[in-house]
Amino acid sequence: MKCVLTVHYEANGVLRAPTLLIRHGEGEAQAVPASEMNENHALFTVEVDSKDLLIRFAVGEDHEPDTLWRRVHFGRSRKLEIWCRSWHPFVMLSEPQAVDSRTAADMAARDFTWGQYISETGGRFALGANPLRDGGALFSFFHPHAARIYVTGSFNDWQYPGRDDADSSRFIPMSLHRGHFDQPNVWMAQVDNAKVGDEYQFYVAYDMQVGKHSHAAALVTDPYARCFGADYEQNNAKIVDAGGFAWEYGDYTTPAIHDLILYELHVHGFTHGHADIAPEHQGTYQGVVDRLHAGYFDRLGVSALYLMPLAEAPTPQGPHSLGYNTAVFTALERDFGTPDDLRRLVNAAHQRGIAVIVDQVFNHTANEFNPLWKLILDHPDEWERGDEGGLYFSGASPWGNRTATERVEVQNMLIDVCKQMIVEYHIDGFRFDYTHSSTMHHDFMNRLADELQALKPDVILIAENMPNESDLNREGYNGFVQWHNRFHDGVKALLREGTFEAMDNHPEIVGEMFYFSKGEWAAHTNNVVNYSESHDENSTAFEVGTNGDPNLSTPQAKTRKAMLGFAASMLALGQPMLYMGQEFGVERERNFVYYERPENPEDHQFFDWAAAMIHLRRRYPALRLHGYDPMADGHFQWIAGPWLDERHGAGKRVIGWRATPTASTFDQMIVLINFENHAVDIDLELGFPGIWVRLATIDSVNDLSPTGDNHAQHVDSISSPDGRLPGFVLPDSSVFIYKWEAENEGT
Repeated sequence: MKCVLTVHYEANGVLRAPTLLIRHGEGEAQAVPASEMNENHALFTVEVDSKDLLIRFAVGEDHEPDTLWRRVHFGRSRKLEIWCRSWHPFVMLSEPQAVDSRTAADMAARDFTWGQYISETGGRFALGANPLRDGGALFSFFHPHAARIYVTGSFNDWQYPGRDDADSSRFIPMSLHRGHFDQPNVWMAQVDNAKVGDEYQFYVAYDMQVGKHSHAAALVTDPYARCFGADYEQNNAKIVDAGGFAWEYGDYTTPAIHDLILYELHVHGFTHGHADIAPEHQGTYQGVVDRLHAGYFDRLGVSALYLMPLAEAPTPQGPHSLGYNTAVFTALERDFGTPDDLRRLVNAAHQRGIAVIVDQVFNHTANEFNPLWKLILDHPDEWERGDEGGLYFSGASPWGNRTATERVEVQNMLIDVCKQMIVEYHIDGFRFDYTHSSTMHHDFMNRLADELQALKPDVILIAENMPNESDLNREGYNGFVQWHNRFHDGVKALLREGTFEAMDNHPEIVGEMFYFSKGEWAAHTNNVVNYSESHDENSTAFEVGTNGDPNLSTPQAKTRKAMLGFAASMLALGQPMLYMGQEFGVERERNFVYYERPENPEDHQFFDWAAAMIHLRRRYPALRLHGYDPMADGHFQWIAGPWLDERHGAGKRVIGWRATPTASTFDQMIVLINFENHAVDIDLELGFPGIWVRLATIDSVNDLSPTGDNHAQHVDSISSPDGRLPGFVLPDSSVFIYKWEAENEGT
């Protein structure tokens, strides 16, 4: 039975001597010359004996094929007309949109509203919906192999070809332009009556063969949507004007890495059910703003708010909804409020000198609502394969579909996500979820750092990387600040007085982890975030109370261990982080965002002590030593540790150091920590004679004037005529901070 196949072939460039190669089964390929052709188009008409064929094209004198074999299926018809393009492997069943002579960059040369981030990674193509200064909006959409694309929304009564009551006079077709890699893959349309607040989607006409079936069309979400409308079923994107907000934070600058004291919070969980926040503000950006305006973080003393994921996720808010199942990377979670509400939060934080860092989950996406899944196929067979998601995905991760961060197109989009947050929301930096090289491509991580540091040189980049990998250090000072997993696990083992995951509480673990794991992986103190609690971990009180030791399950023991863990994080070299509620010593399981907040935090003993510890770190350079190697630079010296001799902690879970940040004696400080459940007697090597004021213990903090009323003659001060103090007793689970304050009387 003879069938007639008509093939249109288009090349992205000059076409020379094209030949159609046709193969039936395993037989030899039949070569068919073009019946018609021009500079970059060729037409082939041929009779074939089978309804299932493989075709490809040979071009140029050497007849090298332009791509892989394409599968062609006639179905019930004996005539088939198809279109093929050199820049993708798909067989199209209708004539595709012609490529516009203007490039996407040419089309994006418009006057957009002030303050809008216009996508520029890999090319300035204005992807997404961007309002124009003179009215209307430019819509831009990346897709390399659709036949035609239309934008549809409230501005044209949602008219598009797939509707039952379609009115073709109101369709808004998009033109196709050369964009990424100088290939035809960026679609654009200017809509003069589109306005801020309008909702929209894209109608993608694929009209292609996928196996023995056809893939016709789909209404899809904009991967560059800034936020969604209120309908959780439709999930329409909204046009947002980023330039209408009046920023009012004056001469604020992003804090240096060594000045960071991070406070991790979940926007919903941080204020949910708390009486100090109006009910209508609970669980929203505005609730966080209310706490900022009330001075809560000023009293606590943190220098950076680290917001858990803000991107749209399909999970309803609740005690275990952490937001690590991102659906659309660019879109803000509508449950938290509007884009301007987030701007109000950042503005209020910056007015108080507090940085704002946003958690980005780039390693995987949500499975429930996933607009990127099969949006752009890699090959025709992929449509019918359930485990392949197209261009944006590559296999699986432990938490969902693995994002293909090794692909340049995906990298471009994710880098644009961060640039948009910096430009439109004035975000100071980012924390990146689980960046181990098994899940996140590190060439992407370094490209991301290069691009963001070029845009904002002082951008803060934090990576969750377990186990810690040294290649993310970059040059040290400008590397990623990594969650210090060895510190966390080691501290938890010491606090539990046993084991924690792969760590035990052997005395030798304390030295390296307090000195920013310099000998293990970190190049610079900027590469380390120290923490004893996070959203991923049980609180210290919960951890020690459930290890089976009745001596640790009492309220007093749990509180003391929680304070010890907090102090360890605050004092170790590197940057400290606490998790919301940790300032009250809450007892809470991991992955839980609700916590009980005392009615009057300032009257809460744990809060008062924790805030005072934070303010000590902020005030004294000796408590935030930084650099490549403070020990080699003469700013740090061990004075107690299990590796030293018998009088300085041999074999004991104790640690102590002297910090000398400057040449001034007044800046010298001593830090001592005892993790043992019994007292330890050491000889204290102060290093300099004089009077040392005790600023802090595990029970109390009393700073010098003007913060406190401490002084050299205080009963808790110690005096040494020669810089030594033999027989100093460290009680069980204790902390001491001393500062040199005065010479001895008569000196």
